[in-house]
Amino acid sequence: MDAIKNLLTRGVDKIYPSREALEKVLRSGKKLRLYQGFDPSGNQLHIGHAVAMRKLRQFQELGHHVIFLIGDFTGLIGDPSGKGSQRKKMTREEVLTNAKNYQTQASKILRFDGKNPVEIKFNNEWLSKLTFEELIDIASHFTVQQMIERNMFQERIKRKDDIGLHEFFYPLMQGYDSVAMEVDLELGGTDQTFNMLAGRKLVSQILHKEKFVMTVPLLTDAKGVKIGKTEGNVIGITDPPNEFFGKVMALGDDAIIPCFTLLTDTPIEEIKKIKEKMERGENPMAFKKQLAFELTKQFNDDASAKIAQKEFETRFQNRNVSQASLPLVSNAALPSGATVADAIVAFGLASSKSEAKRLIEQNAVKRNGLLVTIPKEFTKFKPGEILEVGRKAVKIEK
Repeated sequence: MDAIKNLLTRGVDKIYPSREALEKVLRSGKKLRLYQGFDPSGNQLHIGHAVAMRKLRQFQELGHHVIFLIGDFTGLIGDPSGKGSQRKKMTREEVLTNAKNYQTQASKILRFDGKNPVEIKFNNEWLSKLTFEELIDIASHFTVQQMIERNMFQERIKRKDDIGLHEFFYPLMQGYDSVAMEVDLELGGTDQTFNMLAGRKLVSQILHKEKFVMTVPLLTDAKGVKIGKTEGNVIGITDPPNEFFGKVMALGDDAIIPCFTLLTDTPIEEIKKIKEKMERGENPMAFKKQLAFELTKQFNDDASAKIAQKEFETRFQNRNVSQASLPLVSNAALPSGATVADAIVAFGLASSKSEAKRLIEQNAVKRNGLLVTIPKEFTKFKPGEILEVGRKAVKIEK
């Protein structure tokens, strides 16, 4: 498969207006100006972000001008996409603190120096200078019906929950980014489709030119559970190699195929064979180790990946021997939507949820030997997993 075909197919959900139209432009030799925006609502870029950044790297390798846009202005509003409630508004200081190390983290994938470097921009540069008259003009391109028809707003209306008027401004501001930078293409996850198409509309009506939109799938397991900070299973691309390897191994087996497909260059035919073997009942452990090694190597180096795998295998094997007689507990004891803090209480490892949170904050909680740092973190426990709280520990039976 040639580079352009691979760019337009693997790890791509949809292309607007069409894949054929974008392919025609790319094969004409025209170099595009494109970007992806990053909302600094947290200080860590994770493997979910890596799906789109790997696609940006492909554009960069083909000689196109890539912009890494940090939404230091839009971050003050907070993207409502997919949110069932209003997001807490952030201060400018919080936004800038979160974005401080974005370039260092993104450099694990993108090239910010040398030949054809990625350009970094901050949208405060133009959004903070808009006059009220200009904002009214931008808003005139959209209708109230277009805004409130979005699923998350409809759900809130049904629940009679508040919708902040400022939330309608987010897609307008993100859309205007495309106008201000005069881009030819915007890239982002499927959850950003509405915002990116808003930009496509503004570019067409204000700049009178085409703007392509490429969406990539959100990183989920086969059951559709997202892998990211909201779900508590975040894997930072700059996590220490040993910790990174262990976190990949802690993912559910259903995440193996999506991660191979979206985060590695493993040939599709090889991934299909792995899937077939797993469907035939072959133990997925070897494939998950292969995935963990490939990703650890990608974000670090071969030596670090080998050390991380050896450390994991030693710890895992030792745990099987030394903790064979641990008390057994069951997932059935957990309430619906339980967090790790809930599990600690349900399994008798703490007397209250507040105590459980305190223990987590004191780095006294480990899951399969890995430190738990987020009280709300929860991925359903699998049989054989170990939950340690201080000197106490239990083993999941079923």
